[in-house]
Amino acid sequence: MTSEGWGTPPVEPISQHYIVCGGNALAHRLALELVEHYDVPVVVLVPDRTRDHAPRIEQLEGVAAVVEYSSVTEEALRAVRIETARGIAFVDGDDQGNIHAALSAQGHNPGIRIVLRMFNQRLGANIERLLRNGTALSGSATAAPAFADAALSRPNSVQVGDRFLHIAHDDDIRSDRLCIVADRIDRQDLGRIRLLPDQEGDSASYVRLAREFGDDGPIRSGADARLAAGAAEPDPEPGGIAALQTLPGDPAVRIAWWRRLRWRLLDTLRFFTSARLRLVLITALVAVLLAFGLLWHLNGNFAWTLYTSLLDLAGAAQPDQPGGGDGSGTGGTWQRVAQVVITFCGITFAPVATAIMVEVLASGRRGQPRNPGAGTRDHVVVVGLGNVGTRVVSRLHGLGVPVVGLESDPQARGISAVRALGVPVVVDDGPLAEQLRRARVKHSRAVVAVSGDDATNLEAALEARAVRPDVRVVLRLFDDSFASHVYATLDNAASRSTSYLAAPAFAAALMGREVLGTLPVFRHVLLIAELTAELGSGLIGLNRHDLEDQGGIRVLAVRLARNPALYQWRYADRTRTLEPGDSVVVAATRSGLARLNTALTADR
Repeated sequence: MTSEGWGTPPVEPISQHYIVCGGNALAHRLALELVEHYDVPVVVLVPDRTRDHAPRIEQLEGVAAVVEYSSVTEEALRAVRIETARGIAFVDGDDQGNIHAALSAQGHNPGIRIVLRMFNQRLGANIERLLRNGTALSGSATAAPAFADAALSRPNSVQVGDRFLHIAHDDDIRSDRLCIVADRIDRQDLGRIRLLPDQEGDSASYVRLAREFGDDGPIRSGADARLAAGAAEPDPEPGGIAALQTLPGDPAVRIAWWRRLRWRLLDTLRFFTSARLRLVLITALVAVLLAFGLLWHLNGNFAWTLYTSLLDLAGAAQPDQPGGGDGSGTGGTWQRVAQVVITFCGITFAPVATAIMVEVLASGRRGQPRNPGAGTRDHVVVVGLGNVGTRVVSRLHGLGVPVVGLESDPQARGISAVRALGVPVVVDDGPLAEQLRRARVKHSRAVVAVSGDDATNLEAALEARAVRPDVRVVLRLFDDSFASHVYATLDNAASRSTSYLAAPAFAAALMGREVLGTLPVFRHVLLIAELTAELGSGLIGLNRHDLEDQGGIRVLAVRLARNPALYQWRYADRTRTLEPGDSVVVAATRSGLARLNTALTADR
């Protein structure tokens, strides 16, 4: 590896190019995105040519040069011709290093477009104010919702205005869908999927339906009818379809309230007490409840029983007087026994409470990761507490879903973040099967494996299935062919790629486009973007036909400049041209958005 200050020789004179700084999976996908879909010259600055994804980046056709520097220094920026570049993306390193590099790049080229990866989104929003033409994105924040929603078997959604867009499949497709986003879906061969298939115009589906269900038309199965209504052409082979739909609100998490309450109570009790203290408290509580029930049975007066029990519990015992004539609760020997039990249990509560405070505050229990307790049920096990794993845990915890973290590296940065949420963590570098057992995978509802290694993630899924065959598994896999085999062989499983989900958003941001979110369609990605017609953007004067004729794009909603707060879904006037200040929300494939960007750039 070259040391700082040496580097490789500068690239040949080049201009109007884009620079990708990093050698990780996101840098790999981003470079591939730029050369394949945007057809622009790309120079990649890697820290080490022999490690991580750098060797595969060098093999990409279309990459103009790969330059090696151990860090993004002034000399490194000059070596990649920063002064003539159109855009630069920093997708490796920590937040502080990326901020410093971005400011340095802006000093060399004040007009350059800058995109930097930031884990701390609030800091990123503030840094954007320091950049003349830049934006900060979080790859983990972009991808985490897809992993969390896949674990809960609920639709991943992107919020646009007051609606939530999501992908529905086959029988879940409603008649009010916005558009067909994929057809020819075959889980055994995901390469057959077509995203945003060609359409013949808005009336084509109605004409086809009339032919299918008219007086003389044949009656077909539901799947064939949906295909006839939504696909551009009949598919000779059977296959599912997917459509884009809207929801009035964020999809609800289906967890019974009493399960959430039980989990919260048990989790709080485990946090403040050890196993022995819990045993003492539970035994005393059961004894008090039994004694209370006995007193109530003997005198039949609930109010008097509650009054006496509380006094006895607080240590202010009210002794029973033999032969009491007023009938105020005299119950004989058994009443006295019950009162004695309550009194002595009350005496034990004070020292136990003191012991709890000492254990929590003096012994530093708050500073130690907690293991899941015996009462952990219906939870999600997240394997790997890196950037993505930490985001997934935070999202699940925010939704009120019980979650347990699992990490083999005790120095992982996510452990402290997860611990701050009060989430149990299993930290162990032993066999993965033993770690999953400690995480109580036998009683879990799903396992999300998001470590940085495909083999480790697959191992976690298989070990979890060995313990519980029906558990839901969600895997982070970079390799597409690997993921296709997983889909073909594992039931109740989903595969996601962090870099595959995040790279299109980073590429679009480099081109000055705002991506609101990404929606996975199995291993493919659909982008939801908002385009604003501004002076110099190339959008002014275009209509809906002009946008969709590029291919791979559907216009979903329009916001007019005179009423920017109103999203007009299914905007009927396809011939109205965009005026300054108008915005359109589109669903697009990666190549579709790239083609539109190329066309708009050429028209400037």
